[in-house]
Amino acid sequence: MAHYFTDNRELDKNRREHTFRFLDCLYIFTTDNGVFSKTGVDYGSYVLLKAIAEQDLKGSVLDMGCGYGPLGIITKSIYPNCQLTMVDVNPRAVELSKINCTQNKVECNVFVSDGYQSVDHQFDVIITNPPIRTGKKVIYKMFEDAYTHLNNGGSIYAVIRKQQGADSAKKKFAEIFGNCDVIAKDRGYYILQSRKLTD
Repeated sequence: MAHYFTDNRELDKNRREHTFRFLDCLYIFTTDNGVFSKTGVDYGSYVLLKAIAEQDLKGSVLDMGCGYGPLGIITKSIYPNCQLTMVDVNPRAVELSKINCTQNKVECNVFVSDGYQSVDHQFDVIITNPPIRTGKKVIYKMFEDAYTHLNNGGSIYAVIRKQQGADSAKKKFAEIFGNCDVIAKDRGYYILQSRKLTD
């Protein structure tokens, strides 16, 4: 079975446009078969965006596992001076992200990467709605790799549902980074933040 976290270009195309309003701005996203939350922006991403909007992000931002791009595109719209990179293992998702960057007038570097495999530099901020269905082994490796791809003082922000392992993810982040805060909760979705304090 082809999942949204795989190379599923063989799936039939069924592109559709969806609108999403956030902070009085209207965004248009093209989605397709074989991508996460193809019927519109999911609630977990919305909760993460609300938390991100309350931060003061600066510098370079990576959207890890970007899907068709709503997290990264809206973050760039909120913080236009940030330099945005978006990556996903799914070539179809990356293609859609490029389309959505163009139609929402956002500049971004988007490319295919299996986790951090093709990511060769560091960032000030990493945001992620991790692919929980891949299992703990995969997502915990993503958390560990995030540490080496953050600049000192940088932060990672992740959204995870309580019933899908938010408490254990919080412990894993604390193990990797030495810290982890729950900065928001909404309908069972936890927003976790960890900071890279030293190399």
